[in-house]
Amino acid sequence: MIALNTQTILITGASSGIGAACAKAFARENAKLILAARRLEKLEEKAWELNKLYGVETHLLQLDVCDRSSVESAINNLPPEWSEIDILINNAGLSRGLDKLHEGDFQDWEEMIDTNIKGLLYLTRYVVPGMVARGHGHVINIGSIAGHQTYPGGNVYCGTKAAVKAITEGLKQDLLGTPVRVTSVDPGMVETEFSEVRFHGDTERAKKVYEGVTPLTADDVADVIFFCATRPNHVNINEIILMPVDQASATLVNRKL
Repeated sequence: MIALNTQTILITGASSGIGAACAKAFARENAKLILAARRLEKLEEKAWELNKLYGVETHLLQLDVCDRSSVESAINNLPPEWSEIDILINNAGLSRGLDKLHEGDFQDWEEMIDTNIKGLLYLTRYVVPGMVARGHGHVINIGSIAGHQTYPGGNVYCGTKAAVKAITEGLKQDLLGTPVRVTSVDPGMVETEFSEVRFHGDTERAKKVYEGVTPLTADDVADVIFFCATRPNHVNINEIILMPVDQASATLVNRKL
């Protein structure tokens, strides 16, 4: 298993959900953590918690991954002791709405495309050259079962996650001949803020998504990401699809109501 106490790990969307769970999982191994998210107050709370629990070093970036110039500035202006990123976890992502395509909200589309595709591309473009130059690194993209199977109302979100799948595969091919590893971790139902964000803060509607089901937790997904990151250097886990036992596909769910 690769030791993480000498590694610097950049996690986007680190203020909550899977990103926050990843921060905790890697903090336990005393990795240096660069935590990025739009909500600085949430990041500060997370950093304080991790320092109290594990004494871990953190560097916080208030960052909107959709803003290319902000991403460029954030990466290029990291303090020297934080500038050599060993693992990039492209976690920032979201879904908006469940409208039929011909009734969809343009703003929802823009937000999903800008965050899930362009934001991931921006971070990858600014971080990976350093990995190649140093001959070491690992990019872990958080995809989704939605990138493998579409479902009614999922149209654009599924499209963005299919793009993540294709981008991850393309990146792996482009990095052939370098020691840089590339992984996609693609979960099914995970109970985080995901559905609340999808339904624009409608908590009651969000709760119904998980009724009668034992979904994955953010910690479950972080555990799989941790596993991928700690394999020996010659091992690359290309792709993992994980779902709760109560889910068999994007649309087949066993609800005990």
